[in-house]
Amino acid sequence: MALRTICTVVLRNGTDLGVNNVRTFVTTAFLCRRIPPLGPLPNEEIDVENLESLDKYRSYSRYFKQAERAKNNSTWWKTYRSYVEKADPEHGVERVDIGLPYCQPSRLKEVRERRQVMKENKKNAELERAFRLRTFKIPVDQVQKTWEKFSGLFHIKRLADHYGVFRDLFPMAYFLPQISLRIYYSQDNSGQVHYGNRLTPTQATSAPQISFDAEEGSLWTLLLTCPDEHLLDNEAEYVHWLVGNIPGGSVQAGEELCHYLPPFPARGTGFHRYVYVLFKQEGPINFQEDVRPSPCHSLVDRTFKTVDFYRKHQDNMTPAGLAFFQSQWDESVSNTFHNTLNMREPVFEFIRPPVYHPPQVKFPGGKPLRYLDRYRDGKEHTYGIY
Repeated sequence: MALRTICTVVLRNGTDLGVNNVRTFVTTAFLCRRIPPLGPLPNEEIDVENLESLDKYRSYSRYFKQAERAKNNSTWWKTYRSYVEKADPEHGVERVDIGLPYCQPSRLKEVRERRQVMKENKKNAELERAFRLRTFKIPVDQVQKTWEKFSGLFHIKRLADHYGVFRDLFPMAYFLPQISLRIYYSQDNSGQVHYGNRLTPTQATSAPQISFDAEEGSLWTLLLTCPDEHLLDNEAEYVHWLVGNIPGGSVQAGEELCHYLPPFPARGTGFHRYVYVLFKQEGPINFQEDVRPSPCHSLVDRTFKTVDFYRKHQDNMTPAGLAFFQSQWDESVSNTFHNTLNMREPVFEFIRPPVYHPPQVKFPGGKPLRYLDRYRDGKEHTYGIY
């Protein structure tokens, strides 16, 4: 009996082994039938056995030139770039700078100014004593001005790219915000607009106080728009505030083309971006086509596209300043929809109703032992000791 079992196992293993060998042979034969390439493969002309005979680049410049020449040559195979360009035709296209011309400050002059400041600080006995006693206070306003003067505009541009501001407002374009906007919704710093900070719609109910450094006799245009708020078109925006022909830095003296409307991010749609863009005008502009009725409580009239507005007036204005904040739904949005816009409030999330509990019975009969648990944190009177 044992011998018969051993023979059966050996025959079965041999049969399975034969099948596996045949399957492996067929797979190998199928893989060997490869289609020949449509052209020469890369680096096919290089003699691997004699690498010493290859020409040496001897400098990075020569290597870079030859690499650029090889990159521009047409190939018969599909590259990663061809796949990406087919999926996204605008991939790799260089963006256009539409802002004011930027003058790079002299590095030598900057170093000399810093050395001069360091020499003056070393001669200051009071400053040295404050450092030694650890009572020195850093002047934040002076640090802010230095940051805005040298590296602030590049940091703001990176933040705008991170939040997709240029991508949604100015497709395939960008600008360096060389004019600093100081926007305050309240007297303290809690309501100030920076670059992506969060403010509630309640804080932004009324128009803010705006100031910026402007030359005497210059004209400006201020725009507040939201690229995330439109209820019907994903590519459109709602203009919240538009003021043109602002003399100097006085926003109140400008021509209000569309009065201020507080943010109204719909419930369940998350955070929305609200972007302030400051344009510098070459001269007075006729904005008759852009004037909205006052008061403008129609979302159809407030439908807006920043890129179309800029293309219409691009010969007479240039973007120069930028600031933006984020906001999400709160109770004041319901008031804006109902009383200001005179419409039903759209809701994009499920509002779970409160759990219903029947009135508590003083002497419950046939109830489970945990009957009182549902009434422990309620406002109604609960009977029993717990």
